[in-house]
Amino acid sequence: MKNLIFSALMLFVFIFNTQAQERLTSNNNYSKWQARFRVISVIPMAGDDLEGVDVGISTTFVPELDFTYFFTKNLAVELILATTKHDVEVKSVAGNLNLGHAWLLPPTLNFQYHFYTGDFKPYIGAGINYTIFYGVDEGDVVGMDYENTFGFSFQGGIDYNLNEKWFLNLDVKQLLITSDVRVDTGLGVLPVEVNIDPLVVGLGIGRKF
Repeated sequence: MKNLIFSALMLFVFIFNTQAQERLTSNNNYSKWQARFRVISVIPMAGDDLEGVDVGISTTFVPELDFTYFFTKNLAVELILATTKHDVEVKSVAGNLNLGHAWLLPPTLNFQYHFYTGDFKPYIGAGINYTIFYGVDEGDVVGMDYENTFGFSFQGGIDYNLNEKWFLNLDVKQLLITSDVRVDTGLGVLPVEVNIDPLVVGLGIGRKF
């Protein structure tokens, strides 16, 4: 009887250990690194603090590169790199004013949670961006000065596995970008707080490493 109980106990331990090892192997069966190349549409949701004045910022299409590192199978951090050029115009009852263009470089770091449903891997994320303005053209005014700024970022997307290494990606991000802008009209300096807040929609391909 003791031998039977001992044998049953050993069998239970063996089965439990085997299942635990299978779960551990499954949880560890993922790529630590992945990279994506996307084509993105950057759609500014511009606004400012001057009543009766509408700041128009053009939509643009550019390539984007990002790198993702997985701490666990579900938790990851993603660094997003892209730069965009936007034309800027002020519209008011007094007429339109061309403010030239500016280049934006907003490196963005998002923390993500990934879900797994077969070949589909949806994810959500949030983080921060630091937007650098450069290559500014003044247009019809004497001078334009954009202040570099920090902002928040929110993200949602989905990967679709083509095979063990390659996958397709659809991604949507909302960047919160507000810059203090000083416009030198030649008659004086006009301070304007501009909310750019671009919606970024991307489609691309990725690879796991």
